[in-house]
Amino acid sequence: MDVGARLRMVRERMGLSQRELAKRAGVTNGTISLIEQNRVSPSISSLRKVLEGMPMTLSDFFTFDADPQQPRVFYTHDELPNLGNDQIQLLLVGTSHERRDIAILREVYQPDADTGPEMLMHEGQEGGVVLKGSIEVTVGNDVRVLGPGDAYYFDSKLPHRFRNVGGDTCEIVSASSPPTF
Repeated sequence: MDVGARLRMVRERMGLSQRELAKRAGVTNGTISLIEQNRVSPSISSLRKVLEGMPMTLSDFFTFDADPQQPRVFYTHDELPNLGNDQIQLLLVGTSHERRDIAILREVYQPDADTGPEMLMHEGQEGGVVLKGSIEVTVGNDVRVLGPGDAYYFDSKLPHRFRNVGGDTCEIVSASSPPTF
């Protein structure tokens, strides 16, 4: 997905200039311009910060112009929108539901990928199970490398970060409530 073109489309539909969005998000208008021109690929935390200026969740951003549909029960793998990027795929389940009380993700981390230098913090709780590979999970001052079958669960208000420290792709199935995606 072309994140830059999508950001431009959403920003314009909301009637915001690059300068106004930058001011609201607490970033420079050069940052917005570089993202829209695809000259930089924002980390998840950076994109989330930009979207706070609209305000909009990552899920809303990636499904903004989706046509309303009847709630669905089943989704094929190619129907899950990627809320991440090339290094970290965050494939969201259940986007057509009008009221999702939980976000379920299939997360795929390439070797050396991480969620960014800034720790993530948001309301709610999240948990997940590692299916393949290994992932370093930092929650507050606790750091643990998890492998297949290992799991995590924590209050999302605690600063947290995910980093693939292995040489192979890491896959996780996770859930968070309330949904932040």
